Order: sequence, then structure tokens, then C-alpha cells
Amino acid sequence: MHLFRHFFLPSVLLLSMLMAQEQGAPAPAPNPGSGGGGAPGGDTTGGALGGNTRQPGGTTGLPNPNDSRRQPNDNRQQFPEMQPQPIFLSGKVVMADGTPPPEPVTIERVCNSGSPRPEGYTDSKGRFSFALGQNQGMFNDASMGSNERDPFATGGFGGANRNVGGGMGGMGGGSSRQMLERELMGCELHAKLPGHRAQPVQLAGRRSLDNPDVGTIILHRLSNVEGLTTSMTTMTAPKDARKAYDKGRDLMKKNKLAEAQKELDKAVTLHPKFAAAWYELGRIRASANQGPEAREAFMKAIEADAKYVHPYLPLANMAVAQQKWDEAAGFSGKLIKLNPADYPVAFLLNGIANYNLKKYEEAEKSATEAVKLDPQHRLPKAHHLLGALLAEKGAFAPAAAQLRDYLKFAPAAGDADNVKKMLGEIEARMGQGGAAKAQ
Repeated sequence: MHLFRHFFLPSVLLLSMLMAQEQGAPAPAPNPGSGGGGAPGGDTTGGALGGNTRQPGGTTGLPNPNDSRRQPNDNRQQFPEMQPQPIFLSGKVVMADGTPPPEPVTIERVCNSGSPRPEGYTDSKGRFSFALGQNQGMFNDASMGSNERDPFATGGFGGANRNVGGGMGGMGGGSSRQMLERELMGCELHAKLPGHRAQPVQLAGRRSLDNPDVGTIILHRLSNVEGLTTSMTTMTAPKDARKAYDKGRDLMKKNKLAEAQKELDKAVTLHPKFAAAWYELGRIRASANQGPEAREAFMKAIEADAKYVHPYLPLANMAVAQQKWDEAAGFSGKLIKLNPADYPVAFLLNGIANYNLKKYEEAEKSATEAVKLDPQHRLPKAHHLLGALLAEKGAFAPAAAQLRDYLKFAPAAGDADNVKKMLGEIEARMGQGGAAKAQ
């Protein structure tokens, strides 16, 4: 287990790769109604001809009736380009028994099997309403599982933008431009609650003047998920503590974090075993780069309710950032046990932790599962890790395939040249007869 390690991830550098912010998301397309694009084929204002342009034939002033170009003294009224109208959507999310979800559900838009984009949350009664593409002010959640902001940036080891919470991201987080009707081809609306699944709502063909109601989305709990997204300590919280918690959550949605922190501090003071309040408090502290304080809050959430899944992912990220590999393996492993369906990032963290602990068989199993649970390839580092592990044991053909996938899905990665060298060496070994070992 040494031939290709120099090509992979020195343990000292792993943490910077893990905590980098997402860099590979496609830039939003220009908004045709923003005033800068113009119409295809040239300037719509007619100003390109200048003020007193000499007309063909040597005359000035009067327009030449034989000239099809727009004349500078054309007094026809110019109409402004039509602005795209926002597309509003509303609906309701319920559990299989017809009750509202026990916590706010994230409503996401997925287009052409690409990366999910959060659009809004449900309220206490499971209702939601928003304009597509105007999801400003959403507080990104580290517990979003396979749909969270990718903390494994395609830029390789660059860590200048990392935050201590790991994937909790910043405030805001979406394009403010209006969605156009033609952009909804191949798009679906998803209700995201870890441990549950729902039939997506198709958005193709929707228009701005259509009835915004998409109907009721029903969430069904997965049978293999033991962990809970709602802690029983929330149900048993005193009325005043629950009121403070709910108010704090509402303030977080509006990015009024200082005010939200006061309410959550009040909630945990009134109910010290309030796991969800401790978790939200940890998120706020992490977003303010208060690492030790955030960790303390996440740990208190787990102490209050060990089956409450949300705190495990940020704790695993923090452990990786501090190169505490036993802790990283422990927190990520616990999350995987509680919910093996919704957190490919937990499998990747677990694989990297076990790699550094020299538990290569466990690392390979976790990396394999991370790739399997990530069909949208938002965690390309899983391909890199799996490729390196396969190469070390002589499985050159599948190793090369994984490394090619890494370069395909992370073409601008900072370590791309290093991976290309590794791939070249593997291909050379295959050409020397190493391919026979690949199977």
C-alpha cells in the first residue's frame, strides 16, 4: 500500500481539501430581461449608426428609402424588451399518515439530473410558497445529505474559503434571477427530509400564469433508516422553550443570526436537553467560525439524543479539519449506521479517515458506497480516493476508470495534473501486463 500513495492525499493536506467551499457549480445563464444581453443578431437600440451618419449617396439628414438599415433619425417608438415573469409555486408536504412534517422540509429544484438547488422551506403546517430561482436568504444546512453544498470542492486542496462547520456554508446561496419557462424542461421539484422519500413533481411545461399549486407531496419513511431528523426532546420541551426554539428557527431563515442565537440560548437554558436547539445553536456558532463553541453545542445535542442525526456530520468534518482520524471515523460511522441512505458525504469522510488510519479495506468499502450514493457526481473526490485504493491493490483497470471519472467531473481540480500522472503510470503498468491483475 505504497506504490501510488505519493500521488494521492498526504494526510497533512487532507483537511484543506475537505473544507473548501463549492467552486464547480455552473454559473447562472444571463437573464435576458436584465438589460445587458440584447437580442440575437445585434444591438436593439439602433445606436450603432451614430448621430449624423452620412447616408449612402453622399447626402445627410433625410433617410434613404432604399437603405434597409435603421436610420439615426428614425422616430418610430422603441418598445422595451419584455421582462420574464417569475414562476410561483406553492403546495403542501405531509407525512404518510397525513400529518405535517415534524420539522421544516427543504424544497429543492433538480434539473436534468444535475445538482439540487434549494428553493424554500415548509412552514409548521407543511405549506410552502416561493418564486422559482429567488431563493435568497436560505441558511444552508450541513444535514442536507446528498443535496448539501459540496464541501469537497473540485479545486483540489485549496482551503482559503473553508469554514469550521464544514458544509454549513454561508447565508444566501441561490441565484436571484427569475426562472424562465424554457429552463424548466427536465426539471423536478423535490421535498427533502433525510430518511424519507417522496414522488417528485414535474415542472416541465409550467408557465408564469399557471395555477401555482402543485398539490400535496407525501413523504414515506425508508425502512432501513434508524436515525431521526426530529428529536423526541423537541416533543417534551416546555412550552416557553419550544416557543423560543421556533422563533430562533424563523430568524435563522431570515439570516438574522444574532437575534436567532439569543432565542436558541433561551431555549437550551429552559430545556438543557433540547437536542434540536443545541444543533441549531451549533450551526450559528460554526457560521461565525466559533469552532470550539460549535463543537460543544453539537456534542450536547448528541448527549441529549444519540439518535438525532443532524449533529454527526459537522462533528465529523471538524474532526477531519483537526486530523483527529479516530473521531472522524467514529462520527461518520455513527451517521452511516443511523442513516445509510442519505449521506454520501459521510461515507467519503469515513473512507478518508480510515485511509489515514491505514484501515484500507474499510476505506475502500466506504469510498465505494460514496460513489454509489452520488449519481450526480457532486463528490468527485470519492472517485479519486477509490481509484487510489484500487490501484494500490493492483486492480488497475477499475482504478483507471475511477481516476478518469474524477478528472471528468472535476476538470479544474488543483490536483488534476497529479492525478493525470498517476493515471499515466497505471496505464503504463496495464500495458506491461498489469491489466491481467485488474479483474
